[in-house]
Amino acid sequence: MNFRIRAISLDLDDTLWPFPPIGARIERVLDAWFREHSPATAAMFPVERMRALRERICAEEPHLLELDPGALRRAMLEHALRESGGALHRLDDAYEAFQAERNKVEFYPDALPALARLRAKLPLASLSNGNADLRRIGIADHFLAMLHSREHGTAKPEAGFFHAACAALDVPPHEVLHVGDHPDLDVIGAQRAGLRACWLNREDAHWPHADATPDLEFATLTELADWLDAQPAP
Repeated sequence: MNFRIRAISLDLDDTLWPFPPIGARIERVLDAWFREHSPATAAMFPVERMRALRERICAEEPHLLELDPGALRRAMLEHALRESGGALHRLDDAYEAFQAERNKVEFYPDALPALARLRAKLPLASLSNGNADLRRIGIADHFLAMLHSREHGTAKPEAGFFHAACAALDVPPHEVLHVGDHPDLDVIGAQRAGLRACWLNREDAHWPHADATPDLEFATLTELADWLDAQPAP
């Protein structure tokens, strides 16, 4: 590919670390927290019923899932405490238990070394519909900007969210490469916003669209860093 890249925006979940193990761990940790601090809630809302409660809140307030999954989680915890007659005054503590577990991530083996290589070459921004806290995780210093959908009132694949990252990087969209795992939210969304797009295809999946292709496709961030090293300096 022959194009100029002056900055990179990066997705987080399932790009730098896998999310499913985090989600499963959060369920176990919150269940244990309720058993200790609000037994009535634990009795009424075991893991399966807590999942059903989350789905109910998503149906009632679908914007929360897209724009602010942290607020969705807090609403779920509040509903569970209130409906069970549990320790509602412990809501903040329950949410902190969630946040602490949410930000315990296990990076893909290539992620941190490659991230350091990318940062040494170009300014980076994180662009996420999720609620990971890079300061708590410990990698905020790698990023010139960290953007979450909850702060902007829009989310991937909306063009405005990608443009906010470009503005934070002070680079025009056509010179920004967005990197992410999701064909629609990351790749198609970025391209429609005028950015270049790299599909991080860690699972060797089949590209789902016949009418569009990613500008780049790699299985690891190491491959992206190698590609970047081979490009002329911007």
